[in-house]
Order: sequence, then structure tokens, then C-alpha cells
Amino acid sequence: MNTKKTRVRFAPSPTGLLHVGNARTALYNWLVARHAGGQYILRIEDTDVERSKGEHEAQLIEDLHWLGLNWDEGPEIGGPHAPYRQSERLDIYRQHTEKLLNEGKAYRCFCTAEELEAERQKAIVGHRPQVYSGKCRAIAESDSDARAATGEPFAVRLRVPGHPLRFHDIVRGDVEFASETVSDPILVRSSGVPVYNYVVTIDDALMEITHVVRGDDHISNTPKQVAIYEAFGWPVPQFAHLSTILGSDRERLSKRHGATSIASFREMGILPEALVNYLALLGWGAKDGVTETFTPQELIREFELERVTASPAVFDFDKLHWLNRHYLKAANPERILDLAWPYFEKAGLLPARSNADAETVQWFSKLVALFLPSVDRLEQLLEKAQFIFNFEVSGAKQNAENVPILQSESAQKVLSAFAQRVHSNGGAVTPEQFKTWMNEIKSETGAKGKDLFHPVRIALTGAHSGPEFDKLIPIFEEGSRLQLPVHVLSMRERVEQFVNP
Repeated sequence: MNTKKTRVRFAPSPTGLLHVGNARTALYNWLVARHAGGQYILRIEDTDVERSKGEHEAQLIEDLHWLGLNWDEGPEIGGPHAPYRQSERLDIYRQHTEKLLNEGKAYRCFCTAEELEAERQKAIVGHRPQVYSGKCRAIAESDSDARAATGEPFAVRLRVPGHPLRFHDIVRGDVEFASETVSDPILVRSSGVPVYNYVVTIDDALMEITHVVRGDDHISNTPKQVAIYEAFGWPVPQFAHLSTILGSDRERLSKRHGATSIASFREMGILPEALVNYLALLGWGAKDGVTETFTPQELIREFELERVTASPAVFDFDKLHWLNRHYLKAANPERILDLAWPYFEKAGLLPARSNADAETVQWFSKLVALFLPSVDRLEQLLEKAQFIFNFEVSGAKQNAENVPILQSESAQKVLSAFAQRVHSNGGAVTPEQFKTWMNEIKSETGAKGKDLFHPVRIALTGAHSGPEFDKLIPIFEEGSRLQLPVHVLSMRERVEQFVNP
């Protein structure tokens, strides 16, 4: 791979959200460019006017920025091959079409949709390939010009040569298609709109793309593009067609398997470094066959297309969550606090971040630190911490797991002794006081282990398992003094509501 000339592109259509398949393609292209010290180009393929939306392009660009996949040429920053939106390059395609027509490498096709369908049906009946017969190839140039001059609708087709169409695929090896299976593909529809295979080839050639890295659903497009390269006398780039990403049922990944858009992963609190790390592993692995956690810089050093597998990759949500836990623990606590805050603000549990005082911020940082080790993604913090803000006594007492614990004579003695101490305490309870009380209650009642602690935990949190008391108690006591949208109950308030509802 020539490190000085490597140029790759990511060329999405702004017709919807960026999903994991396209995001992996974007990442692999970025890694190829960065590994080789080459150029990474972003090109927007928006010739589908009806489906292309400005808001989709804006979201796509935001998602790429969030993933950290910065580009060297493209929208926002420009470059020597501008414009980088296909809708702004129509004159370029028109000029190239005229060149092919003038050189006899393309021709006008006046076949109607009905005629083409009749051809297709005949091919089906005759068990022949459903390809264009090429009958308009034989129309004399003068007759073609005359018919076009009268306004008769026509498409423009490429005159495919009679030799096999070959290309090298870095993932799959040498690939060859017989020319008759390609037929003479349409370059420009009768509406005047150029087709995908035509414009993408022109753009890749003019932008000097050396490696086309994309999904394997484009393999059937590649021989048509090779024929276009040959017609213009352009060098054919190297191709790398990436395997399909499957769900757990080994069907193509879709919404029924869960979240698939980058925006969805972002909303649920997956960190970008975790998602980038995971996407890289979907069809590629480390040289040592063992390492699974990579920073972006480590990926850049390690990544080579030659180690990308042709086998389909299965998207494993558990593996993604495992990686996210790894990065959540390693992340700067202030960053995690800033990312977690909006979930609680939106739920009406915290004030707007800009209006929060230092004491509230400090308290929330303790809350996040308390629950972070037990979540896969940031959105789960809200559920984990729900009992801090909304303590439901009746729900706790009626919970099927709690009932047998609370009905025992031992539990009732423990709760009575605990309630007496909390009630007689003049101020906030400290973890040290709590520990002293529990030792006293242990001696008084003879309860120990879960018989001692489970009733108290249920009375404070509504569940018989949860965070360590020495970290939980300051959350209750400090939180109860804050001016929050929802009052946080102190230990005294919790126990009194539970024991004397």
C-alpha cells in the first residue's frame, strides 16, 4: 500500500439515519487512511432528490463527528475536488456523458419501459439471463441524433466490451464477471438523472480514490463500474467488500434485533470510543488474536484490510455492553457526570445543568460514582438511582421478594430497633453512626448477616440488595438538604414512612 497516495472515501446517502453497517464502513475507510498517512474524503451521495433530506445529512455529519471520524476533504471543510455533494456535480456528469457519446462508448436507448418489461418476460420464459438485449446498439448515430432532436425520450447506456470484467478484492481475492452478465448498463435515465454506478465511478476517479472500501451488497455493482473506468481509460482502484452484519438469529441486522442507528446508541449512553472499538472488531481482529480493547490510536497502528474476514459478522450487544463498561470505568468522572446529567434533567429530577449550584453537582457526582459500576450504558443510571428520588413504601412492602423477609419476627425486631435509633438521632446520620447502630442491633436481636441487613436495606431502598451503605447514606443525607425538583428523603424520613406509614 502506497502510504503517500492512499485516498479513500465514505460516501453515504442522506436518506435516513447512520446505522452500524455504514458506520463500520466509515470507520474502516478512516482507519485505512490514517494507517497509511493518506486522505479520508467524505462525499454526500444525494442524487435521490425525493429521499435525500438536509436533516439527515446534518445528523450524519454529527454522528461522524461524535465517533471521531474526522475527514480531510468534504462538506464543511471543502478541498481540491469540491463540490462534495453529488447534487452539486451534475454538470460534471453531463460533460462526461457527452464525451462517451461522442466517442461511441455509450449510446442512446429509446426502449420504453413496456418494451424492456416484455424483453424481461421473454428471458424468464426462455430461462435466459434477464439482461438488456442491446437492440439500440445498432441504431445509426445519425438516426439516434434525429430521434433525440424530436424530443423522443431516451436513456444513455454504456457499450460494454466483449471481454470479462475483472477486479481485485482485498478481502475476497480476484473476481471476474462475464461481460454478458453485465449487459449494457444504463448511465443516465430517460429523466436525465444519472444512475448510482455512473456517478460514483466518475467521482471516485476524479477524486483519485485508490481504495474503495464498502459493503458486500455492492459486489454486483463493481463490474459495471469497472467497465465505466475502462471506457474512460481510468485506472481501476483496489476494492474491499466488507461482509454483511447479522443479528443473533444470523439474519441481516435490522431494527427487530434492537438499536442499530448511531444516534440510538448515543442516546442510550454508549460511549463513542466503545462503539468504535466494537465496530472495528466486526470482521477484523488483532494480530495476536487475543486483544479486544483498542483506543483509536491503537486501531490506527494495528488496522490492515488484509486481516478483514469475508465471513459475516454477528452483532453481539452483550459484547458491546462489556466494552462500554470498560470505557465507562476508564473515562474522566467529570465527563461522565456531564453525559449522565441530561437523563436526570429530562426526567425532572435535576435542575438544568447551567442552573445547578456546586453542592448539587458534587452530590450528583457521588451518585454517579455509586451506580456507574453496575450499568452497561448511561441511560441505566436513571433506573438504578430511581429509589433515591422516588421511594415507594407500598411497592417495597408488596414486592414478592421482600414479603417473606419482612414478615419474619427477626426482621420486625431489627426494624423496630433501627427505627428507634434513627428517630432519637438529632441530626444527619453518618456512615460511622450507622455501623455502630447495626452492631448494637446485632447484639440486641441476635440477627446477623442478611437477617440483620436485608430488612434495613428494604426500609431504606425498597430492595434487599444494592450499593454499600457507607456510600449510600451520604447520598440520602446530603441530597435531602438540596433544593432539587424532587425532594430526596433523608434516612429519618425513609424509616418513618416505612415503619409508620
